[in-house]
Amino acid sequence: MSFSSLDWTVLGGYLILVSALGIFLSRRSAASSKEYFLSNGALPLSLIVFSVLATTQSAATFLGGPDIGFRGNYTYLAGTVGSILASIIAAIVLLPKFYAAKVMTVYDLLNRAYGPVAMRAAGAMYLIGRVFANGARLFMAALAVSLIIFSDTNFTSVALAASAITVVALAFTLVGGLRSVVASDALQFAVYVFTALFILVGLYQLLNLPLSDLLDAARNAPGGQNKLVVFDFSLDLQDPFTMLSIMTGVTLLLLGNYGLDQDTTQRLLAAGSTRRAGKALILAALLSVPLTFVFISIGQLLHILYERPEVTGRAATSLELESTTVFMQYILTELPSGVRGLAVTGVIAAAVSTLNSGLNSMAAVAVSDFYRPFANTKSERHYVFAGQVMMAVFALTLLLMSCLCYYWQQSTDLPLLEFALAVMTFAYAGLLGVYATVVFTKRGSSWSIVASLLTGFITMCLGEASIGGALGVPESYTSLAFSWKLCLATLVSFLVAVLGNARAEDATSSEHSVA
Repeated sequence: MSFSSLDWTVLGGYLILVSALGIFLSRRSAASSKEYFLSNGALPLSLIVFSVLATTQSAATFLGGPDIGFRGNYTYLAGTVGSILASIIAAIVLLPKFYAAKVMTVYDLLNRAYGPVAMRAAGAMYLIGRVFANGARLFMAALAVSLIIFSDTNFTSVALAASAITVVALAFTLVGGLRSVVASDALQFAVYVFTALFILVGLYQLLNLPLSDLLDAARNAPGGQNKLVVFDFSLDLQDPFTMLSIMTGVTLLLLGNYGLDQDTTQRLLAAGSTRRAGKALILAALLSVPLTFVFISIGQLLHILYERPEVTGRAATSLELESTTVFMQYILTELPSGVRGLAVTGVIAAAVSTLNSGLNSMAAVAVSDFYRPFANTKSERHYVFAGQVMMAVFALTLLLMSCLCYYWQQSTDLPLLEFALAVMTFAYAGLLGVYATVVFTKRGSSWSIVASLLTGFITMCLGEASIGGALGVPESYTSLAFSWKLCLATLVSFLVAVLGNARAEDATSSEHSVA
């Protein structure tokens, strides 16, 4: 079923609303880089909570959550235990150090401990990791938009869809800096949460079965699978969502995301105080629990709708369904006109929200940690303009990465959400090892920090079957779940970092800070 005029009207109305919000927030241009990138530390707590949620969930959860539910069970929901634990650790251990140092980016902390080379190495690793992670998320959103516009998911269609999303996100992000990004995050978060709830209720009504029958069908899925399992206490090292894996590798991953990834911490640094930042982060982690449940449940109901004719009484579907597109297939074929437009708007809202935050935070790191120390000017507006230029550069880079992810995801055959999480680990291993060194030891030097970051990244790369396998790395390592690879790579990175000489008690070098 194609998009109707009513669907296009709903989508167009959303784009007009977002554009109007951007124009309203850009009436007064940012006077300094601190205002542009951190909103002078004056963002309301509620906006920060919703922005953190939109940044950490977004397109990956909107499309990946139903994908997980359609393929498997609720064990991904147990991962929110790791999310809450990671948020508490970040709030207690990391955020106070960032606020005490009055940094604009979290990597400036390394400048104070080891000097500018270490800071820029960490900033570069973040930028590489963010290109990987946001490129994967852009790819996922482009899959959905490609189905809407072109009714297929071949490479050309997905690339064109990714280009359209990138242009929309860049146009909005350039206008008002973090202030407009956070406001749009809140709006877009509200849109896709409402959309998800609407779809979940609609699916339940469409199936028109007692809840007890649905639960029994999920509990007795084909192949002896129980799709209602939440906590998996097995020792399967290839499953990233066992409880042992969640309490170790998944928690490490989320700690990296919450406390060491400028994409998320930029919002927390704009809270004005450690207490407000920590409160916002923990609230966001708690709210992610029901949100994750909703999206996985959508996938569970889609499984019953399309693959359980003996339960629903519906004729077996003749569609060539794949879990990567089944959610969008439902939206485009089952939802009525108007509601279909609202659902697609939710997908695009999630995609734009992801890119908005990524482009702004990447530009903040590029300008603050790389460009500013060498620029021969004190004009703050010059740095704002430099940040806008960098956003355009990173937008093109993310677009190219999303095209690469088209083939990468196909080669791994991982569920979309697991693929997105695995991609994030490449940069986090080194950052986790380095920050464990600077926070918990007095060891490390400029050269050992750089070596540590590289070692963590290389260790993760060798875990890829396409890379490590070709170089003779044992399958016992390449076949591990991403969570266990992250644990090992973080440990290796930490051991390399502490090889450096013991550093002085007080930080020494700092080229810049934000008072």
